[in-house]
Amino acid sequence: MSERPISRKVRCVEDLRRRILTQDFEPGSYLEEVELAESYEISRPPLREVLNQLAGEGYLVLHKNRGAQVAPMTHKTMRNFFMAAPMIYAAVSRLAAEHATEGQIMRLKDAQTLFRRSIREGDTAERAMMNERFHAIIGEMADNEFLSPSLRRLLIDHTRIGMSFYNPRNHAMAQQRSVAADQHDRFIELIEKGDVEACGQLAIDHWELSRAEIESFVTPDGMRIPLGHAPGEQRQKGAS
Repeated sequence: MSERPISRKVRCVEDLRRRILTQDFEPGSYLEEVELAESYEISRPPLREVLNQLAGEGYLVLHKNRGAQVAPMTHKTMRNFFMAAPMIYAAVSRLAAEHATEGQIMRLKDAQTLFRRSIREGDTAERAMMNERFHAIIGEMADNEFLSPSLRRLLIDHTRIGMSFYNPRNHAMAQQRSVAADQHDRFIELIEKGDVEACGQLAIDHWELSRAEIESFVTPDGMRIPLGHAPGEQRQKGAS
């Protein structure tokens, strides 16, 4: 019986993560503690521990007088997202190729199987969650205490963008989804080989696959956001 409150707390953490990532709780919205406590059948003290944990992971922002707010997606955060993504993904992928264990590679393969299944079934939420899991496992492989928090925060917004952007009814994205899945397979192959350089380059290619489309989706008409370039990408300037 002593394990039940712990079990409920764990379920609460996992479910709140999923509801935030799938935008069941919209960015910038506030959570009602009383409703959550009743819904998950836990008391307020363990619920506050859950909220503190999620705030530490980047899912929430805690305000002294207003409570827990789902991490907003502002102009500033989007700009920083696009600037940081290629650098963080590349660094994490390189380290993953260097440090991955057999057990982690098996988990990555399992995540990829579920990712492909979600694409076949047109399940947007599951696709977003399995993509998040795939890249989170690569983050675990990297085993770097400085990069891990940055990757976790990056994946929160990437997953939330994906919930809006990768709609299965968007037929123009079908080819891109197929290429992305193939690149996941390539990640597994390169990590198994321990090919550090190729894995880092693949991370850049994987990011570039959808960068332009996501930029146009999150940028309002007529608004120009300097979202940055991947490392090594040449900026187009006037004739020199």
